[in-house]
Amino acid sequence: MSNSSSITEFLLLPFADTRELQLLHFWLLLGIYLAALLGNGLIITAIACDHHLHTPMYFFLLNLSLLDLGSISTTLPKAMDNSLWDRRDISHSGCVAQIFFFLFFFGAEFSLLTIMSYDRYVAICKPLHYGTLLGSRACVHMAAAAWGTGFLNSLLHTANTISLPLCKGNAVDQFFCEIPQILKLSCSHSYLREVGLIMVSACLGFGCFVFIVVSYVQILRAVLRIPSEQGQHKAFSTCLPHLAVVSLFVSTSFCAYLKPPSISSPSLDLLVSFLYSVVPPAVNPLIYSMRNQEIKETLKKLIQSAVSQHH
Repeated sequence: MSNSSSITEFLLLPFADTRELQLLHFWLLLGIYLAALLGNGLIITAIACDHHLHTPMYFFLLNLSLLDLGSISTTLPKAMDNSLWDRRDISHSGCVAQIFFFLFFFGAEFSLLTIMSYDRYVAICKPLHYGTLLGSRACVHMAAAAWGTGFLNSLLHTANTISLPLCKGNAVDQFFCEIPQILKLSCSHSYLREVGLIMVSACLGFGCFVFIVVSYVQILRAVLRIPSEQGQHKAFSTCLPHLAVVSLFVSTSFCAYLKPPSISSPSLDLLVSFLYSVVPPAVNPLIYSMRNQEIKETLKKLIQSAVSQHH
């Protein structure tokens, strides 16, 4: 029985077997990664540089972009490296780092999306109390709670998973190290501890999901009571991007973790995990900036001032 400590590296699932396809995947992944860096980077820059955007909604959006940058940087660079050099290996410590950081950013992001739904609820249902309920200190505490929750959750799961004895080889059926795939390599009953922890996390996640749904039901009722169509449209337009991001995040995660084992195959698992780990961080900036006039205006001003300084 080999212990996990005697395994020095893991083998990840390649995106393709032929060299031409591997190179094609490398360029595709590089394009997605650069687009995510650019999109999230522009949102962070716009919010940081324009004092008009120093409001709770944009403060949380800045945090979301930071988390998106972190989560996509945990998985894609290694996948690109392996595709480019026709490799599959990842070191034991690299694998542990991927598990930790991916869970950290993923957990913190879901907590933050829950807080953002509360922000929209207060803005639309209790606008007179907005300044008192979401003052700058309250916002900082909420954001810190989201990051802290992600960190603690990740620490627990990672510590538990790496202490498991592994005896079913070192091939991970995934393009990055993730806990369900590592559990498949374990042969002792101690993996049930981790399954229990996953259940606790799933219950907490479900609690957050219910909170988001209830918030949006209240928001919808409040918006429908607004007499003017223009007012309704304005209220909806501040909520739609957040709702779209939550839907994308939740639906891709559900597909990954709740699909029946009977329809499981390595290529399907790879596609689903790609959807939930890579698509949201890359698409979120687009969703937010397309519908948001203020961010567009700020970016236009920043680009114009950069160009005029250059000339």
